[in-house]
Amino acid sequence: MADRAIAERLKARAQSLGFTLTGIAGAEPADGFDRLREWLARGYAGSMHYLTEHPERRQSPASIMPDVRSVLMVGMPYTGDADAAPQIARYAQGPDYHRELWDRLNLLLEWLQGEVPGCTGRAVVDTAPLLERDFARRAGLGWFGKNTMLIDKRQGSFFFLGALLTSLELPVDSPHAGSHCGTCTACLDACPTQAFTAPGWLDARRCISYLTIELRSSIPEELRPGVGSHLFGCDVCQDVCPWNRKPVTGGLQPRPDLAALDPAELLTLSEAAFRERFRGTAILRAKRGGLLRNAAIVLGNTGSRADLPALQSAAADEDALVREAASWAIERIRQRLDGDPPG
Repeated sequence: MADRAIAERLKARAQSLGFTLTGIAGAEPADGFDRLREWLARGYAGSMHYLTEHPERRQSPASIMPDVRSVLMVGMPYTGDADAAPQIARYAQGPDYHRELWDRLNLLLEWLQGEVPGCTGRAVVDTAPLLERDFARRAGLGWFGKNTMLIDKRQGSFFFLGALLTSLELPVDSPHAGSHCGTCTACLDACPTQAFTAPGWLDARRCISYLTIELRSSIPEELRPGVGSHLFGCDVCQDVCPWNRKPVTGGLQPRPDLAALDPAELLTLSEAAFRERFRGTAILRAKRGGLLRNAAIVLGNTGSRADLPALQSAAADEDALVREAASWAIERIRQRLDGDPPG
């Protein structure tokens, strides 16, 4: 009875900190570990070597915290401008979610340790080897959509996941059973680069989010037209999901200066200016070379004659990644201009 009471109070405290979804899972090995190994074996992780090195660490939360007994999974919604162009994924239009969720989870841990002296815990947000989706489903927070996203009936999929590992053995919630996607394939059909090889299987090597954030080399030329105006990340498979028809409210709010960026202006940023401009945001993940590469690709897809001076300057950039993308974009714009009627 005491454990159940502390579990309910823990969830209530989490909700007071802005976590609109809460659930508790046991700390047994992740249900989807074998599927992860299959995904890695297919090469779908691309150049994300942090996933392919020592994957066995992701099998159990005990690899993160040896005395873990329970995992509190939480979800926090995020909003953003879905119509801004060039496009920044909604999650990146606000402050860096890692810091925001860590701070709140650590406050939650402090509260729990005050209630139950001697218990231990650890806050996890995305960077530790925990299969968050698996434990979120086990904790009853939602099901895996055909686009691989965790979906909740009330909140859709526009929410961050976080976890609080604890040495307390708390009563667990019922896992989410089944799926509510039915025969819908909107997410699979809408992907601009056809990154889904089958329902529930994403080839990251073709995913715009991977191409514009994780990939450190040049974006393959055959995929560049599909990148369109996506400057950082992509929400297409979420935007078309029927479960996301309800407006997102609460949670992390966007910064007005990140809703729409000028890709030509971004090409002028020095390393110092890039870091200053995007301090405290997830956009730093792409690094200067990656973001300027993306800006050039966007201009190659959507730019005009007015963008040529910025691209010509970028074609002499110190970063070879930027130079190559800018040269490609110049050629693409010139090809379009050659097809324009005189005048």
